[in-house]
Amino acid sequence: MNRMKGIKILLVDDEPAILDFLTMGLENEGFEVKTAADGMTAMNTAKTFQPHVAILDVMMPGMDGLEVSKMMKKNGHTAIIMLTAKDEVGIRVKALTEGADDYMIKPFSFEELLARIYARIRDHFPNLFEEVALGPFRIDDRRREIRYQEEVLKLSATEYELLKLLVLNHGLVLSKARILDKVWGYDFYGEENIVEVYIRSLREKLNDKTHEVIRTVRGAGYRVDIE
Repeated sequence: MNRMKGIKILLVDDEPAILDFLTMGLENEGFEVKTAADGMTAMNTAKTFQPHVAILDVMMPGMDGLEVSKMMKKNGHTAIIMLTAKDEVGIRVKALTEGADDYMIKPFSFEELLARIYARIRDHFPNLFEEVALGPFRIDDRRREIRYQEEVLKLSATEYELLKLLVLNHGLVLSKARILDKVWGYDFYGEENIVEVYIRSLREKLNDKTHEVIRTVRGAGYRVDIE
C-alpha cells in the first residue's frame, strides 16, 4: 500500500520465525521495517530509526518488553503494541497502565495485527494522512470533521473523539472501560454509563435506528464494522 510508504515499524521478538514472518508481511504492505531480538538492541535501534509503531514481545532475554515500552514512552512518541501470552492478564494490565497503547494475545492473525497498526498510526499520527476514508466515513483531523455518507456530522468535541475512536478501530470490540480511558482519560471518575449516553447520541446523528453502524456486543462493548 503506497500510503504506508515512509511509516516505520520496529519489531522486537526473540523468535526469528516470528520476526521473519511479520517482516515479510509488513514490508509487502509498504511499511519500512527493522527488527531486534532483545530489549537493549531494540532501544539502540529505536534511537536512530525512530519508529512510528513498535511491536514488542513481553518475554525476552535481558530487558523485557515492559521495560522497553516504558523507556520508549519516555524518549519519544512511538505507539506501542505488546504481544502477550493468553494467560498473562496481569501483565497486559500492567503494560497498558505503564504506557503501552494496545496488546495482542499470541497466537494472532496477521490481518488483526495490521488493523491494530493502522488504528495506532491514525490515532498517534493523524497528520500522516490528509484525510482518512473508511467505508462511508471520512475523518479530517485538521478540520475536526467527520463525514458520514458525504454529509458533515454536527458533533460535540467528545462525540467527535468517540466516533473517531470507534471508526479507526473498526472491526474491533472496544469495552466501556477502554473507551473511557481513550476519550475521557485515566483521571475520569464518573459513571461508565456516560458511554451509553454518547453512543445513543451518535446513533441518532447517524440515523442508526437498527444499530447496524455502531453495534452493541453484549457484555463486551461496541464495534463499528466497515467492509
